[in-house]
Amino acid sequence: MSALLWLLIPLTTGIAASAWAWNAGRSNPGPPDRDTFEDLDHHQWLRTALGNH
Repeated sequence: MSALLWLLIPLTTGIAASAWAWNAGRSNPGPPDRDTFEDLDHHQWLRTALGNH
């Protein structure tokens, strides 16, 4: 019986994780991100800054 009890731990964890993920989902998503090139410039700047050290 104790072996079956150990199976409850992953089962409970899986159920809790799916409930959390379902609850955390955005029901009203915002507009798409339109600052792709600005993000890319920031990423390149950060990469350059961190690459010099």
